[in-house]
Amino acid sequence: MHHSPRCGAKTRRGSPCCSPAMPNGRCRMHGGASPGAPKGSRNGMYRHGRYTAEALETRRELSEWLRLMRQAADGVG
Repeated sequence: MHHSPRCGAKTRRGSPCCSPAMPNGRCRMHGGASPGAPKGSRNGMYRHGRYTAEALETRRELSEWLRLMRQAADGVG
């Protein structure tokens, strides 16, 4: 264990991390195995529907229309 490769990531103190490295070259704290939350409705984000692809697209279109309307209003005045 003492001869295993070390993480080497910079800690808050500025010194290199001395924890043993995983196959990806970093320790469990600096290069964790978790890729993040799962995609899709498996992670419970569909509860209220605010972050569905359809809702996001609708908000983008609305924002674009508002931006165009503001530009038109600035051009008139």
